[in-house]
Amino acid sequence: MVRHVLARLVDAKTDERAWRIGADGEQAVGEQLAGLDARWRILHAVRVGERGADIDHVVIGPGGVFTVNSKNHPKAAIWVGGDTFMVNGSRVPYIRNSRHEARRASRLLAEQVGFPVPVVGMIAVVGARGGFTVKTQPADGAVAVVQRRRIRRFLTSQPQRMGLREIDAIHEVARRSTTWHR
Repeated sequence: MVRHVLARLVDAKTDERAWRIGADGEQAVGEQLAGLDARWRILHAVRVGERGADIDHVVIGPGGVFTVNSKNHPKAAIWVGGDTFMVNGSRVPYIRNSRHEARRASRLLAEQVGFPVPVVGMIAVVGARGGFTVKTQPADGAVAVVQRRRIRRFLTSQPQRMGLREIDAIHEVARRSTTWHR
């Protein structure tokens, strides 16, 4: 306990502190998603596979299906150019990972629902008080990078891709843990 308090005072990096920052980011993104209207379905902390992986949020609505990764970088400068995502000048694999997560979700959902389910990966950036620049979005439209406060606007600005019947069918299979453990 004393070690964690001291670590916070000197801004030291600890596993517990990193976990807390990540959890705070997921909560902040969840709060933004909660403001979507009733046509949208949201699942949080969806466990995938047998190795403890999870998807922070799965969002299903008129604009499509999205896997949302919350990335909380309170004091960092974020720069995105195509498939390059940088935090304070260091390249991180967020776009590659988000693209993989979306493809996996698409495959798992389609297997269960019986029709193709395109999924877009979204990286929701929380914090970034050092600056947030998206020079160009990632290639191929499979991933979008959005600031937390703009998530709802981004989702609701998407063209309608699904009706209520498709939304409900996908949501029904997405709610089942057996869908994600293949």
